[in-house]
Amino acid sequence: MNKEELLKSGAASVGVELNDTQIQQFIKYHEILVEWNSFMNLTGITEYEEVVQKHFVDSLVLCKAIDVNQVESLIDIGTGAGFPGIPLKIAYPHLKVTLLDSLQKRIKFLDEVVMQLGLTEVETIHGRAEDFAKPSMKRESYDVCVSRAVANLASLSEYCLPYVKVDGYFVPYKSGKVDEELFVEGNILPLLDSEGNRFNGSVVESDEKTVKVDLNHPLAGENLHFVGKILIKREASDEEIANAMAPACSGCGGGCSSEGNCSSCGCDCSCE
Repeated sequence: MNKEELLKSGAASVGVELNDTQIQQFIKYHEILVEWNSFMNLTGITEYEEVVQKHFVDSLVLCKAIDVNQVESLIDIGTGAGFPGIPLKIAYPHLKVTLLDSLQKRIKFLDEVVMQLGLTEVETIHGRAEDFAKPSMKRESYDVCVSRAVANLASLSEYCLPYVKVDGYFVPYKSGKVDEELFVEGNILPLLDSEGNRFNGSVVESDEKTVKVDLNHPLAGENLHFVGKILIKREASDEEIANAMAPACSGCGGGCSSEGNCSSCGCDCSCE
């Protein structure tokens, strides 16, 4: 098969149909990758057939997990040479894609790829994942977060989940025995409750059938000491003084201050 046929059949094997423009973008992407890889370390794979199968087609398998046509925004954490973010952008042009990487030279490469391929609505960011997950920056901003970064799944989850909107997806590209990697004693598992609230659990032990998780806060059982600081000092108002001096209900323990008459405070006791 020639280059075009190899790309088309590879993409079709995971359910993606490429048009002629997209095929030429992938071919150009490979050419730029090989050129830049000659003077900087982007990938150990440069042969065309291998790049197609192990980088391009592998990046597109996201469509096996979710309907990418329904996704609007996507961030690729630790994108490296642009996998899977750029192949996904080529195959699904409607996506608004953010590519984040900690090395500036890789960002320069990605900018060159985006420019030469004529891709739009692609943002490249130089930085660390934990730095851009703050509420004032990119936290909970994306429908989907993907990553092929070389990190264990527990750590990767901590880095990536903060970027995902409620009801969004974090899809790690992992191979091998994922469960063994995730359920190691001491690992922190990012979890969601039935209302979509995020919380963490610590793996205590696991076997083939069960995983025991400690859901206590890391500071549970510790003696905590707090230091306070007075920020404002002012005179109490007459109303505040009156409320403070009013006799409290002494018989119900309800904590009301209705001048001894619980029937007016709504604490639902029989002390009158």
